Amino acid sequence: MSDMQDYKSSPKYETFSYLPAMTPEQVKAQIAYIIANGWNPAIEHVEPSRAFNYYWYMWKLPFFGEQSVDAVLAELDACKRDYPGHHVRLIGYDNYAQSQGMAFVVHRG
Repeated sequence: MSDMQDYKSSPKYETFSYLPAMTPEQVKAQIAYIIANGWNPAIEHVEPSRAFNYYWYMWKLPFFGEQSVDAVLAELDACKRDYPGHHVRLIGYDNYAQSQGMAFVVHRG
C-alpha cells in the first residue's frame, strides 16, 4: 500500500489516479479490457491548467468497433506526440449503458 499516492500530493483525474503511473504493459492490458467488454475506445486531451474547468478536446471520433490494441496504442502515441504538454486520457464508452465504462489519464503533460 505504500505505492498509493496521498490525496493532497497531486491532482486526481479519473480512474487509477491514486495509484502509481501505469507501465506500458498495464496500459495495454486496460485497452484489451475495454475492447473485450465491447466498449468503444476514445482519446481526449487538454492543457493541464484547464483539466478541471473545461471539457477535454476529443482527439478523433471514438474508435467504434476497434478490435486492435495496437491501433489504439498508436493513436495514444500520436496524440501525445502532437500535444506533448497536454494530459491525454483514454475512455471506454459502453454502448449498452450509454455511459463511460472506464476513463483514465494515460499521459500527464
